Amino acid sequence: MRVLQVTPRYPPRTGGVETHVAEIAERLVERGHEVTVLAADAGRGVPDRETRNGVEVRRFRGFAPGGAFHVAPGIARAVARADPDVVHAHNYHSLPVAFAALGASAASVLHGASDARFVVTPHYHGASADPVRDRLLSLYRPLGGWALRRADAVVAVSDWERRRLRADFGVEATVIPNGLDVSRFADATPEDRDRPYLLCVGRLEEYKGVQHAVRALADLPEYDLLVAGSGDYRDELERLAREAGVADRVAFLGYVESDRLPGLYAGAEAYLALSVFESYGMTVAEALASGTPCVVREAGALVDWTDRADCVGVESVAPEDVAAGVRAAVGRDAPDAALPTWDDVTERVLAVYR
Repeated sequence: MRVLQVTPRYPPRTGGVETHVAEIAERLVERGHEVTVLAADAGRGVPDRETRNGVEVRRFRGFAPGGAFHVAPGIARAVARADPDVVHAHNYHSLPVAFAALGASAASVLHGASDARFVVTPHYHGASADPVRDRLLSLYRPLGGWALRRADAVVAVSDWERRRLRADFGVEATVIPNGLDVSRFADATPEDRDRPYLLCVGRLEEYKGVQHAVRALADLPEYDLLVAGSGDYRDELERLAREAGVADRVAFLGYVESDRLPGLYAGAEAYLALSVFESYGMTVAEALASGTPCVVREAGALVDWTDRADCVGVESVAPEDVAAGVRAAVGRDAPDAALPTWDDVTERVLAVYR
């Protein structure tokens, strides 16, 4: 089977969608399929064409207003000319999904009665915390909605996302969650530190909610807080830590190499995911696989994790409520139920393709 994966960015760029696409693409190659990735992230530090772990990668130049959307019309032309068996586009919140849909439509004209299937995994979280991006998303909605309805199949990564796609666009989706290399996290040696610590992992942006963990630390004197990730919001988080009188107990680690992450998860007393927008919650799965219970905000797809005994949900992110959530989570056994692997996910995606 010849498969085109269309995505805003691809490794070595980092992020949840980037990981999702790469894990599926490489496993499809292992199963004997021909996979090409079309990404809208050409630029410094990456070649325009390369082969990564058997996957052919083509990167297209464009522009990304506000670091989002990734306008790269070259993707539409590449899809139209490729004549694959499947075009699988990722991330509704960036324009490559729409360009892939346009290319798939053009392909049916160029190649006659093409039987290429068009699949979309939107990773849809409904809105943006940034007002400019949110306005742009509103303007994009007619085109993005058309691309979703143009698809032969839509894949949601959570039940919450499936419900939002039905409510916002009237489309039905098959739920296939993100996968995980469970053994990588289950076998991790916990990071050794002088004091017990809580952990947050992810880009440092306001919507990710790390500030709520920082403020809660004043009510949790027995713990430090480790923050793994980089982003423009770091200066504000450092200011908030000083204001709350906990700066000496918050360690900003910056970007953390992937080899260190499992040990960081495994050594934490609890992992905190307090984001207001998520379509799944990959870091929650990683923490659980490492044996660490989680505190999750009951917002977006994070609410789906609260069905598990190893996760504690908090409706409010007031410091005292987050602190209570931490105390309720610490000591719980994790993982208390199986977590999906990338091999499982790939087989289910193949079933959709077929």
